[in-house]
Amino acid sequence: MIEKLQKKYALSEQGAKDLVKGCLACVLQNISFMIPVSILYTLVTCMLMGKVPADHAVFFMMACIACVLFIMLATFIQYNATYFATYVESGVRRVTLAERLRKLPLSFFGKKDLADLTSTIMADCTFLEQSFSHFIPELAGSIISTSLIAVCLIIIDWRMAIASLWVLPVSFAIVWLSKSVQEKLNNKSMEVKMACADGIQECIETLKDLKSNNAEERYLEGLKEKIRAVEKRSIINEFGLAVFVVSASLILKLGIATAVLAGAALLKTCKLDIYTFFMFILVVSRLYDPLQGALQNLAAVISTHTNIDRMNEILDARVQEGDTRLTNDGCDIVFDHVGFAYNSGETILKDVSFTAKQGEVTALVGPSGGGKTTVSRLAARFWDINRGRITIGGMDVSKTDPEALMSLYSIVFQDVTLFDNTIMENIRIGNKEASDEEVIRAAKLANVDEFAEKLPEKWDTEIGENGCELSGGERQRISIARAFLKNAPVILLDEATASLDVENETLIQTAISRLIKDKTVLVIAHRMRTIAGADKIVVLSGGTVAEEGTPETLMDKNGIYAHMVKLQSEGARWSIGDGKRD
Repeated sequence: MIEKLQKKYALSEQGAKDLVKGCLACVLQNISFMIPVSILYTLVTCMLMGKVPADHAVFFMMACIACVLFIMLATFIQYNATYFATYVESGVRRVTLAERLRKLPLSFFGKKDLADLTSTIMADCTFLEQSFSHFIPELAGSIISTSLIAVCLIIIDWRMAIASLWVLPVSFAIVWLSKSVQEKLNNKSMEVKMACADGIQECIETLKDLKSNNAEERYLEGLKEKIRAVEKRSIINEFGLAVFVVSASLILKLGIATAVLAGAALLKTCKLDIYTFFMFILVVSRLYDPLQGALQNLAAVISTHTNIDRMNEILDARVQEGDTRLTNDGCDIVFDHVGFAYNSGETILKDVSFTAKQGEVTALVGPSGGGKTTVSRLAARFWDINRGRITIGGMDVSKTDPEALMSLYSIVFQDVTLFDNTIMENIRIGNKEASDEEVIRAAKLANVDEFAEKLPEKWDTEIGENGCELSGGERQRISIARAFLKNAPVILLDEATASLDVENETLIQTAISRLIKDKTVLVIAHRMRTIAGADKIVVLSGGTVAEEGTPETLMDKNGIYAHMVKLQSEGARWSIGDGKRD
């Protein structure tokens, strides 16, 4: 049962156990609320039978006090078993989802955007928190306690029990039949909510471009339409839910009427005594109030399925696994007839074979869309290949744990990601155990000291969200310093010097040349002059290796590489103004 609850409600094992405890606690609380009815019934029965309860006054007073204390205890247990346990599980859920995302391949993120994932971790978990603290335990508690009371009523008088309880299965059936309608409404509502969240996020991220193109007003009009769509869909959802819940509640109220009518008929024919009739009226009047709330809880539980499905999509996604032991002999990277396509079906690599040797610089060049960046990502197992084999030092990359594999790589991406922290701590991400002296040494290799030493707080200067206080070149140099600090045997550079001026680019190239001794260096470049000193050049075009060799050999072939060098040389001689060459 615990495993089924884990799967059904996207819970941890402890969370599933706490849910069971919460349901039982709600049963205990609901039963405690019925005890005053039994005390009142006993008191009234004594009075109707002519027994003056003067000598029983102490008994009834003690019974009332005991009843209040029991209700307080039951409520305390229920509160702890539902609310407190739920808050703990909510935190566990968010951490579990984040940990799962950390282990998923990048192919998963191609299907999801940031707003969608953020909504799942924050909004869906919040909704689930409310479900586990309010809806599910109270619903289960109402059903179980009502079933126990129903059995007792049937034993006392099955005719009155049927007259009182027939509305229950009918009311719950009406709400349950709304499941398919609710799921359709919730899916549509989620679509417009995600569109709105995407629009808001995009507006914030592209505000600079919107302002520079005088497009704010037009964009905000579109965003307003998305917000109105969310409002409209919310109203439709509420109405769709109310139709079923209100109808079920109205039928539930008929139970009191049928109980009275049936009891009156049985009293008239002397088939029922007044005490039993009075007891049924008391019980039924108390029974329907929590059940009306249970109908709303049932509808709310049905609504959670959409949110749970979104969480299960992350939890059920296949993670990248492998051997945590590194068995590589050296760090030669070998691509052996590698083929790869994204989830969209777009084929990026068809049949790629080459070797990037340790101690050499291997440059990947070629037209845009040829697969250069994809090759570097596959080498680090950001994605899993469709066919072929990639090895590093003879170790199959696809059979190695991604985190263990990443210990072999220092990567500098074209798009730099920095954190809202100091320069020192942003570089220290490359090696969390590094001392300040080691961080500064790596920073100097990347020429970070040239601007860091001029800042008011120097190395302890806060650089803002994603390094917004720095220029593009300064951000890139911090990223390169991380790679230097990590000092891994394999270096992947994806246009690492693209944001640097000519002077700094030369300095970085000199620093890189000091680091490549006995290391495997894989460089992606569009500017041919940055890789003129590479030991080997692999030209990718159309998803295959079109050319391979040293720069001199490829120039002699007069193929794609030579053509690219020629075009960039001609482009460098163009001037802005008259559109003519210098």
